[in-house]
Amino acid sequence: MFKGLQAEKSWTPMIWVPFLAAGLFCFYTEQIYAQTIEVGLYGGGSYYLGDLNPGKHFQNYQLAYGALVRYNIDDRWAVKVSAYRGTVKGNSAQSKFMPERNLAFESPVTDISAEAEFNFFDFYIGSRKNWITPYIYTGFSFFLFNPKNGGVSLRDLGTEGQNVGYEGRTPYKTYSFSIPFGLGVKISLARRLGLTVFWEIHKTFTDYLDDVSKTYYLDGPAINKDDPSQYLSDPTLSYTPGMQRGNSRTNDWYSFSGITLTYKFNLLSPRRCRDLEH
Repeated sequence: MFKGLQAEKSWTPMIWVPFLAAGLFCFYTEQIYAQTIEVGLYGGGSYYLGDLNPGKHFQNYQLAYGALVRYNIDDRWAVKVSAYRGTVKGNSAQSKFMPERNLAFESPVTDISAEAEFNFFDFYIGSRKNWITPYIYTGFSFFLFNPKNGGVSLRDLGTEGQNVGYEGRTPYKTYSFSIPFGLGVKISLARRLGLTVFWEIHKTFTDYLDDVSKTYYLDGPAINKDDPSQYLSDPTLSYTPGMQRGNSRTNDWYSFSGITLTYKFNLLSPRRCRDLEH
């Protein structure tokens, strides 16, 4: 008799196991449902800060475009991979730093970035409650560039004596790395459409985005004006070897800004364990 009662008592808690499992499953799938992927396009502009533009943001603003993929971990955190392309340009005549140098450049910039984003408020595309938030982000990027003047590649000319080994200088690479910092606003437009307005700036690890960094290496009055490798090094024909041409103590920066339009894909069917807070 007592054995039977004991057996019945031991099986009673097992009744709750299916309910507990169902609850855990619903909680687990609900968390997964909060995870989504966005695919979209970017349009905006780009500019640079460096030896030919030390501090004026948005100067010589140029058209930029690209694409991105964003993985939303939850309503606050996301990671993004993007590929943007733009143009940056500068002219010493527009700068307060040695405007008389008469140096100029224009370069395409192709940037591939991986970044982590943080939303200040809960945000979810398709939500009527959490439909807007400011956000910040940072990450790491690889980029390509090639400064030119009048269509001529300045890197190939060795304008600071790289091609002749002046003071041990060698040609610089036309690729480098950067650390992007950005901020913006995310907006839910519809059930699956999202919009962001953003601005980001990249701290690079090169000082040759504009082909200007160190000192002159030619005697200006003796320059052959018909030789682009000499003339574009010192268009004023007035500097002498060793005189300052740029500021090698600081590296160059570039920036992208504009808007992105993305389309959201759910990683789990929304019919299962829908998050009612959205």
